[in-house]
Amino acid sequence: MTQRSPKATAERNRTLDLASALVRGVVAAGLGLGALTVLVMVVWISSPYPDSGPGGVLRAAAGVWLLAHGAGLVRPDTLSGVPAPVSLVPLLLVLGPVWLAHRAARDAAESEEGRPGPSRAGAFCAVTAGYLLVVAGAAACARGGSLRPDPDTLVFPVALVVAGAAAAGVWTASGRPFGPLPSWSPLVLQEAIARTLFRDRAEAACRSAAAGVTVLLGGGALLVAVALGRNAEAAQDAFLGLAGDWSGRFAVLLLAASLVPNAALWGAAYGLGPGFSLGTGATATPLGLEGTPAVPHFPLLAAVPDQGPGSLLTGAALAVPVAAALAVAWFTARRAAPADAPRAQAWSTRETVRVTLLAALGCSAGTALLTAVAGGPLGTGALREFGPVWWLAGPAALAWTAGIGVPAALLLRLWRLRTPGWAWRRDVPEADEPPATATATARARVAATAAAVEAEAGEKAAAEAVIGRRRRWWAPWRGRGGAAGDAAPGGTPAPAASSVPAPGTAPDAAPGAPVGAVGPGAGRGDAGFEPYDFLPTDPWHEKDFREARWASLKRGSGGLMADFPADPADPADPADPVGPAGPTGFADSADFAAGRPASDPDRPGPTP
Repeated sequence: MTQRSPKATAERNRTLDLASALVRGVVAAGLGLGALTVLVMVVWISSPYPDSGPGGVLRAAAGVWLLAHGAGLVRPDTLSGVPAPVSLVPLLLVLGPVWLAHRAARDAAESEEGRPGPSRAGAFCAVTAGYLLVVAGAAACARGGSLRPDPDTLVFPVALVVAGAAAAGVWTASGRPFGPLPSWSPLVLQEAIARTLFRDRAEAACRSAAAGVTVLLGGGALLVAVALGRNAEAAQDAFLGLAGDWSGRFAVLLLAASLVPNAALWGAAYGLGPGFSLGTGATATPLGLEGTPAVPHFPLLAAVPDQGPGSLLTGAALAVPVAAALAVAWFTARRAAPADAPRAQAWSTRETVRVTLLAALGCSAGTALLTAVAGGPLGTGALREFGPVWWLAGPAALAWTAGIGVPAALLLRLWRLRTPGWAWRRDVPEADEPPATATATARARVAATAAAVEAEAGEKAAAEAVIGRRRRWWAPWRGRGGAAGDAAPGGTPAPAASSVPAPGTAPDAAPGAPVGAVGPGAGRGDAGFEPYDFLPTDPWHEKDFREARWASLKRGSGGLMADFPADPADPADPADPVGPAGPTGFADSADFAAGRPASDPDRPGPTP
């Protein structure tokens, strides 16, 4: 039998991983196309007046699926005979294909248990190639339908959308690292990304920009909701007039729901100031609606303001970019002066301004990108321009967020660095604190420490005063023996039941020495010697129990432990701590006077 080498096995596993990633891309695209096809088929089956067969429905479903990726469609059957473009992408439909491609790339890039997964580049290329194979098949299928894809849009933006979703999935599988950049990127960017400080500032700017875009979208959705509420009757009439049966109304409702994110972006562009186009000669802004709008009969378009100059109510839409700028400032100030860090680690004014400007630039770029895909032409005549103008909405977002966000971020930073907010951090030295203030702070700190030590000493003295008291039946935790001041019932002082000397008396003091005297005869303790309250009397420390515990541990160790150690030599009589040779632990009086303990025969002798 022939045995494969490890190198051949590794190559075979790598090939299998790439093939699996390719299949994952195909399956992800098939799932999205199949789900949308089922939905279109349900609407077609439930319609009482179908105008085509199953083949036409499948071609229409393929065209709508390509539209969800950003592809432009063309309607060849029009009243004028001129094919009309349809490039308005329902953004809610985009979420499904993007999420499926992202998940397929993430699962393909993750390593399985027991063997490493494919490389990042290999997983990305395989998943993207598999997905684009299905895109090419759907484009070929929809070429003869009522909604034909534009071949020029299959490369951009369809391929770009798929590649971006797959790249995001591979990045997620890698742990979302912020660097390093590829080797072909500029060296300046590679060096900047390698710095931790740059990465922290860039991350803070990205978070602030995302917060600003989110607030803009939320504010735009709020504007649309308020406008629809004011014009609810017009929206209802448009909804009921488009279809008379429930299946048609269900289709209109699905289309309106898929265009809700577009409406929110239209509202955000309206609040920013540039507004949106309602045809080649009409523009809706907070200052009013100019021109003659070419508005189709659709429920969401009932939120369009009336023709004429604006009012105070329409001018209130300017609060949306103000709120977005304040959100950018707030998220930047939180990182510039965090609440869980000392004041010395706060950003400087220049750093705060720089990060806020970067966040404003990111918010502007995100707003321009989203408003660019939120609109698009719906025909060749007046509907050639329909939706927000991205090259006006982006600079407007930059002007609002930078003009209001930078001063607001600086004010919030100063507010978070104020003295009351940082009073509990006075243990951290300040870099700009004058010497006099630093000295006063140090003195106050020393005084507080001394007060704490005195309080602790008072507690210890109170505890020591209880040691020699007689134990009462209502206070069994007190000392066992009475002190010299506690008298027996007969009137004579009761002897102490414990062998522990009274507090303040050294254990090695000579007889007749005054209480609290400290000198050469004070033994090993010093003036702060504190005796025990009482010795334990439970059998846990007796020799029999100790030998039993030792034998149990020895059996559990498998014989690795030694036998129970023998008892040490009996110490000197505790009643006579100072023997003929001096105190216990000293060889002679000379060692005792010099404070040198006796030599231990088990230890090595002194080095000559």
